[in-house]
Amino acid sequence: MPLTGFFSLLFFHLWLMWNLLTPTSCQSLQRPCRLASQIAFCNNCQLSSVPRDLPGNVAELQLNNNSIRMLQRTHLSGYPALRILRCAGNLLHTIESDAFLSTSHIESLSLADNNLSEGYLQTAQALRTLTQLRTLDLSGNGLTEEKASFVLENLTSLEYLSLSRNVMLRLDKDIFRDLHQLRELNLERNMLFEIDDAFDHLQKLQRLNVAFNSLPCLVNFQLTQLLELNASHNAIEWFTSQQDMEEMFHLETLDLSDNKLYFFPFLPTHSHIRNLLLSNNRVNFYEHLTDTGTTNWNTTVDFFNLKDNASNVTVKLWDESLYGGISSMDLLDLTGNQVNYLPPGFLGKMQSLSRLKLGTNCLESLDLNSEEFPSSLYELDMSNNRLTTLQANQNTLHKLSNLTHLYLSLNDLQVLPPRLFSALPNITTVDLSYNRVRVCSFEENSTTPEFSDCAVWNNIMSLRQLYLAGCSLEHLPSAAFERTPITHLDLSNNPEILIRQDALGGLGKTLQYLNLGNTGLRDFDFTPFRHLKSLNISSNNIAQLPGSLVRLDLRLLDLRNNRLTTIPSQQANMIAERVQTLFLGGNPFNCCLLDWYRAFEAEDVINVKDWAEVTCHYFTPDAYRVELMHGQVCGSSFRDPSGIYIVFLLLVIGTSIIILKYKKGILFGKIKYCSHTHIRTQA
Repeated sequence: MPLTGFFSLLFFHLWLMWNLLTPTSCQSLQRPCRLASQIAFCNNCQLSSVPRDLPGNVAELQLNNNSIRMLQRTHLSGYPALRILRCAGNLLHTIESDAFLSTSHIESLSLADNNLSEGYLQTAQALRTLTQLRTLDLSGNGLTEEKASFVLENLTSLEYLSLSRNVMLRLDKDIFRDLHQLRELNLERNMLFEIDDAFDHLQKLQRLNVAFNSLPCLVNFQLTQLLELNASHNAIEWFTSQQDMEEMFHLETLDLSDNKLYFFPFLPTHSHIRNLLLSNNRVNFYEHLTDTGTTNWNTTVDFFNLKDNASNVTVKLWDESLYGGISSMDLLDLTGNQVNYLPPGFLGKMQSLSRLKLGTNCLESLDLNSEEFPSSLYELDMSNNRLTTLQANQNTLHKLSNLTHLYLSLNDLQVLPPRLFSALPNITTVDLSYNRVRVCSFEENSTTPEFSDCAVWNNIMSLRQLYLAGCSLEHLPSAAFERTPITHLDLSNNPEILIRQDALGGLGKTLQYLNLGNTGLRDFDFTPFRHLKSLNISSNNIAQLPGSLVRLDLRLLDLRNNRLTTIPSQQANMIAERVQTLFLGGNPFNCCLLDWYRAFEAEDVINVKDWAEVTCHYFTPDAYRVELMHGQVCGSSFRDPSGIYIVFLLLVIGTSIIILKYKKGILFGKIKYCSHTHIRTQA
């Protein structure tokens, strides 16, 4: 074939491949948009202007992530039916004042992640022509509060507004003065440090997001119509509301997590609050300070400079009315604070409480008898505290009939009522990990001491999930979980435990998730557990996989950090056909015995999550990544790695000789050809 013909054919195939691989949204230079039901999808098409050849009845135009720098009147004049325009992630710096005159019926406009702070004056004029605009997104445009205030003038129809990720510092009462219909406002991720009556006249505002700013406090809260307030991730040290207001507050969710609160929020007296999120603050209760017997303690606290750098608020520190209307509370999250006790009657005021999260605090004791836990409680999290004792009697436990989830991990519990959990009629999940509490034997089950260093786990018909990781267990008695239909069991990180076959008797029909990681396991018969879906036996001393294991219909299998040097082909094939997720790293695999690797690599079902950590050895300490090995590079006769190096060296030498001879032949051929040509030329 002539050289020119070859290049023509090559060019044709490259052009054809380009058209096949180019996304459909940008396939044609004449019409780069995809159309569907009066919606034009023109995202990610490297457009520098609005397409002009779309159907005139387009109701929604998506132009996100292009390179459009300006919107002019002529750009949208052909689309009078337009109702939704999305132009986020472009290079917009200006929207000309008459850009929307032909599309004045736009109801939703997204202009996020542009640079409209540059041409905000013209942009403001353009927005004022959209008299039916309901939704406006101006996130990430570098707007200051002054520019934002000008842009928002006369937008009286707005119901949703996002000004997130701008550079506003302070909000005054005029910035939103014209937004009488506003229902939702997003101001997160600015640099706000002061809000001066900015929301007081927004009578229809229901959802307000001021998260990820620098607000030092929220005082004199009186937005009675608000349903949800997210003020998380600020620097708020106190939250106060008008305690004497008779009007009902409709606030349902208040998120003050990740702030610097020292006190429980001073909530409105008349409120419907259901979700109070206070995690990762410094909240504590201070009523115990008045029990010192001295007369020097004040019973009031003064907050100065809360507003206008002049006024102050004085409240009774120990007055329980400070908690406000909390009777309708459903979720109280105090995770990650400094709570070391709960004031008397505090929980009793929350008769609708269903979830109480007190994890990662400073609680040293838990008395279920005196805390007046509401009967509606179904989740109690006391994990990661300093609990050494837990007290409860049968009458108290019976009242907690709705409690289903109890988390007590990472404490210092060593004694507790032995039949604590069997006395909770609907308990489904218990996490007692990282406490020093044994599992009671059959003989201990028959005794009923007030306190014991073991817990009874049989005959609990409601229990489904049990976590006993890191409990320093040394012995698991036989029939420890008899007549308890556990589906999830975690016994990991008990390296001294002795797990006999009969210890898990009775769980064969129910157990689905079993974690025996770091339990000193060498061998185990998994035959009875035919319903297992997830098995973790990592960090043990397993040198050969039990035959009963590979016959399980597992979805997840964790074999990390054992002593496996290979996996027999038959076992590997069975695992590859059934297991969906597999972990293998940290085993001393033999590089000469990698048939299992090819079985896993060829099977589409299995997903080895840690291929990068799976290594093998050639009888030396050096480790090689298995996924970089191309099949078995050594035979079974190799016992010393020097044989491999000799073969490799011979291959290198042989290849070098062939290359040298080949180059020499080419070189001589060229010399002869050139000489012959020269002679012919002379002739």
